[in-house]
Amino acid sequence: MTEITESAVRRALEAVVDPETAKNVVEQGMVGGVAVRGGHVAVTLDVDPARGPALESLRQACEQAVRAMPGVLSATAVMTSERPAPAPRAGGHSHGPGPAGPAAKTTGGGGRIDVAGVKHIIAVASGKGGVGKSTTAVNLALGLAANGVATGLLDADIYGPSMPRMLDVKDKPESVDGKALKPIERYGLKTMSIGYIVNEDTPMIWRGPMVSSALEQMLRDVQWGELDVLVVDMPPGTGDAQLTLAQRVALAGAVIVSTPQDIALVDARKGLNMFRKVAVPVLGFVENMSFYLCPHCGERAEIFGHGGARAEADKLGVPFLGEVPLHLDIRTTSDSGHPIVVAQPDSPYAQIYKNIAGRVWKQLSANQRGPRAAPRIVVR
Repeated sequence: MTEITESAVRRALEAVVDPETAKNVVEQGMVGGVAVRGGHVAVTLDVDPARGPALESLRQACEQAVRAMPGVLSATAVMTSERPAPAPRAGGHSHGPGPAGPAAKTTGGGGRIDVAGVKHIIAVASGKGGVGKSTTAVNLALGLAANGVATGLLDADIYGPSMPRMLDVKDKPESVDGKALKPIERYGLKTMSIGYIVNEDTPMIWRGPMVSSALEQMLRDVQWGELDVLVVDMPPGTGDAQLTLAQRVALAGAVIVSTPQDIALVDARKGLNMFRKVAVPVLGFVENMSFYLCPHCGERAEIFGHGGARAEADKLGVPFLGEVPLHLDIRTTSDSGHPIVVAQPDSPYAQIYKNIAGRVWKQLSANQRGPRAAPRIVVR
């Protein structure tokens, strides 16, 4: 089968001309993202919301141009748009998590946020809260690091940051030049969280544009250095913060976390569909709290059911990355600031996270570019 690359898709889209501007969609920056998976291609088109209804024929033309490429099995083009943030009031001030200035500028029209030195950025997401997403994100990042992958961790949950407590961070990040912050290193990870900057009991009463600006600054204005993977612990849901990251950051993929019961899977499906609509590959599902293991007798009980996430992954055609039990040690180690992958590295629960990390890295390294050799990971 002919290999389909992002650059080839963009070349095909150069044949699609916007009649209003007489420029092709690539030339005028409308192509926001391209995702290719097994012959299936998804494209996002960043458009002016005022022109949205009139551009349906252009969207269809983009689909036709991609569908005509050799080896393409299906093509989907989705139009996305963003309303500009309101102008500040006279005499008003903007309060963000870091310094304001050119580096913190928001680019309009779906402009990308470049994070220098970072090879892959992946999102760990869920459609709802309370499913153990942050615990999964932390231990996934630690699992990657334990297997030799240079890894960073960004806590993108502005309203409910978990990293300060889960990683036992009490320090404030420093800046060496007054513009960029140095990430705080814990257990071999480079980390950043809004919780490092504000007090734990301070509520973040921010509207959407401020949240989006804070996330952009924590990506662009942090000295991440050379990383193989930056794991982003997403806030729950599909709101402004999620769309900012999904549309403006070149995400290499997303990991969806869910518990087994139907009500959680409904919301997980919404999260998956959001990533698909913005052309972000879904790396797979993790079933958290898959079953309960009694710490005393070892008896297993399927409190929330079992296997729902695996069945959902099969139905939606995405990989199933693994199942994590509901066990006291996973909870207590996270609450104490010493997650189980570092607190009990030889435990079967730590190995579960390392195996999930191995499956994620295998997908990422399959498309890895550049001269650096990929770390070798063995999944048991």
